Amino acid sequence: MRRLPAALLTGTLVGLLTAGCASAGAERVAVSIASPPVSSAPPAGSRPCPTAAQWQGAPAPTAIAGTPMNTPQAEALSQAVGDQGRQAFADVYGSQITDFPAGRVALCVTDLARGRALAQAAKHAAPGIDLSRLDLYLCPYSQRTLDVATHKVVYAMNAKGELAGFPIYSSAPATDATGVDFTSSRQGVNSQALHTRIAQLLGSIPFTLKVGAPAKAA
Repeated sequence: MRRLPAALLTGTLVGLLTAGCASAGAERVAVSIASPPVSSAPPAGSRPCPTAAQWQGAPAPTAIAGTPMNTPQAEALSQAVGDQGRQAFADVYGSQITDFPAGRVALCVTDLARGRALAQAAKHAAPGIDLSRLDLYLCPYSQRTLDVATHKVVYAMNAKGELAGFPIYSSAPATDATGVDFTSSRQGVNSQALHTRIAQLLGSIPFTLKVGAPAKAA
């Protein structure tokens, strides 16, 4: 299974980041903390952060009493890395995927050197983790940057949860930290006015706008 940062929840907005499951056969990047790339060659970690299509919906790598679970090694590593990524290294932390593939963690950062420093900080805080199980990928934006962009849209919405006259049902950073994902009604998705307004608020940050549905009341 994969655990990603919690999505933004504001009013009727429900974030799109959810837990998924890993596949033991998923492609793995060659770069790890245990064997950093040779400085004279382009780092293999320059591969982009895995997209949701590469991991969502795959079966869980293990189970306890029939319940799908993350592997213990990847879970512990993911927890330690995530703690650092959302605190001291929020400027470079983009996303992470637990058990990609089974027993390993994919860490997406905007800078590989800072990503390795993040890993070392995680090791210092949690000495029991195994950094040789951590793979680094590059992403264009930090989660903090995308959260700020998402909030710009949220704050521009009216009391009905609408922007440019159309509802915004959900909003969250893309799982591969390439932009922001939004959902709206079919009419909203087809509205040039809504696309233009979101683009004005986000500036150069890319976004997707797909058909969604209102959040169900708890």
